[in-house]
Amino acid sequence: MLQEAISNAESELAVLSANDTVDYNGIRERIEAGFVCIQAAMFSSHVNHGGRTIGENLRLASEHFTHAMKRILHGEGNAEEFTAKLIAKLPEIRRVLWTDIIAAYQGDPAAKTPDEIILAYPAFTAISAYRVAHELYAMGVPLVPRIITEYAHRLTGIDIHPGATIGEYFFIDHGTGVVIGETSTIGNRVKIYQNVTIGAKSFDVAPDGTLIKGIKRHPDIGNDVVIYAGATILGGQTVIGDHCVIGGNVWLTHSVKSGRVVLNER
Repeated sequence: MLQEAISNAESELAVLSANDTVDYNGIRERIEAGFVCIQAAMFSSHVNHGGRTIGENLRLASEHFTHAMKRILHGEGNAEEFTAKLIAKLPEIRRVLWTDIIAAYQGDPAAKTPDEIILAYPAFTAISAYRVAHELYAMGVPLVPRIITEYAHRLTGIDIHPGATIGEYFFIDHGTGVVIGETSTIGNRVKIYQNVTIGAKSFDVAPDGTLIKGIKRHPDIGNDVVIYAGATILGGQTVIGDHCVIGGNVWLTHSVKSGRVVLNER
């Protein structure tokens, strides 16, 4: 009976899988390993667990990403060119990440040193992954950016879509449960606490019932904004102005002018 069930399932699954064009096995692991090497290259005195030189980590990261992208692109793009562009961006990504570390250190009285941010704060992992993934997203590389940010999501509970646009000196305090959607824009010196959602209000639907993709669905957050724990800000037309403070557990689906404090508003 068991052998018959196995045989029947094997035949049916083979038919259902017949149209699969790419063998994705091992690709996720390659991309995650490549990101770990990039982290080690950018912060070699903190998260370089393999003890490799910066150059060794860069070469290994390049190998992982190029291998994965060749299979994903399936001949429809130059994997080595995308990898080279990413590697060339790393010094600037590292510079911007240092602004995020300083924002965390200056914004959290519990942080004793910037080193503590790098070694112990989940936001560092999540934001690092986002900033690397965003560069690949901007290049139009499929799948790879999402695998990188979902790797960090799995580790930290912080979900930042690689398509979001986030300025410098960005700090997520505590972090668990934070969601930042694909078409969100966030300015400079923004501080977000745990369980904040910057998400879509609703989804436009085509006449055939399918979702319309590629449109602005998520809010714009200005400069020098603080968003406290549990706040939910929704909608592609929602704009939070500069220097605003959004209180905990606030639900917002409309814009807020600069300099406002919003508490318990729906």
